[in-house]
Amino acid sequence: MSTNEFEDSAEIRLAVRGDERALARLLQSNYEILYRYMLKVTMNKALAEDLVQETMLKAIERIGTFKAKSKFSTWLIAIATHLYMDELRRKGREYQSCIDEQALHIIRYDTLLVQEEWPFALDVLAGMQPNVRVPILLKYYYGYSYDEIAEWLGIPLGTVKSRLHNGLKLLRRELRGNDQQNIEKN
Repeated sequence: MSTNEFEDSAEIRLAVRGDERALARLLQSNYEILYRYMLKVTMNKALAEDLVQETMLKAIERIGTFKAKSKFSTWLIAIATHLYMDELRRKGREYQSCIDEQALHIIRYDTLLVQEEWPFALDVLAGMQPNVRVPILLKYYYGYSYDEIAEWLGIPLGTVKSRLHNGLKLLRRELRGNDQQNIEKN
């Protein structure tokens, strides 16, 4: 166990027992990862900020239920994903057209900083329905299992696999088309 994990583990034990300062430190240290995740999921800066704040509030309310079976950041991501999917169900198509160019710019910048190849896929991801984009991000960007994704999204395991399969097929087709266009330009 690394020093950082040990420190987090000690902070978690304190927070679960009601230590507000420990909880505040945990939330603060996980804020950035949660915000970046929600930005990728929502593709909307204002909505991502709102959902992160709501997630933090839920975490404060529910810290006593945290069982430490997963990392604290994973627990926060699960709460945030639930909140986002609930919001989508309530608001429907209203959010599906809220792709924010500022959010896309931030995500592109982040991925270029760590020299990932995601910037080319971002436009395709941004065009996908959230019910397909979220499982793709959870599985292939964050590395969560099919079972975790199914549980968080409240959908059957087969639906997760189907959405991932269809989303990846679309992503590959669009990226191949983009590669072909780049070849033709040169």
